[in-house]
Amino acid sequence: VGSVLSSYGWYILLAAVAVYVLVQKVSRSLAARPSGRPGAAEAAEEPDVVVRRQEALAAARLRMQEELNAQAERYKEKQRQLEEEKRRQKIAMWESMQEGKSYKGNLKLNQQEVEPGASTSAVPKSKPNKKPLRGGGYNPLSGEGGGTCSWRPGRRGPSAGG
Repeated sequence: VGSVLSSYGWYILLAAVAVYVLVQKVSRSLAARPSGRPGAAEAAEEPDVVVRRQEALAAARLRMQEELNAQAERYKEKQRQLEEEKRRQKIAMWESMQEGKSYKGNLKLNQQEVEPGASTSAVPKSKPNKKPLRGGGYNPLSGEGGGTCSWRPGRRGPSAGG
């Protein structure tokens, strides 16, 4: 017994202190609980307080549901209007095609009729003649006229393979 205490005495002492601290923490946490059964705190409240809280919760849920329904109705109405506008545009396009007119030009005219009503100061400006980006003699296949950009194959070497 003496040899065990002399060899492992400090380890036994530290283990005993750790067990003591652990027992103290567990006993404090058990004492901090209000009661042994989990529903005791709810039973201690007054019934009318619980009823009022539940009624307030139900009223809040009802308000949120009504708001959601109103938003859904507004969204449906907006979608209905968009579908009606698309249908009108398709009808106008079909009629212009039947008359032999260009339907794209017709749509542009319709859009221009709508825009001046929104802003009366908007006057369509004519674009100045732009010069082409490349000269007329540019041909990418000939290799001429491309400037300094030209493709060159990579250098062959031992690192080129896979």
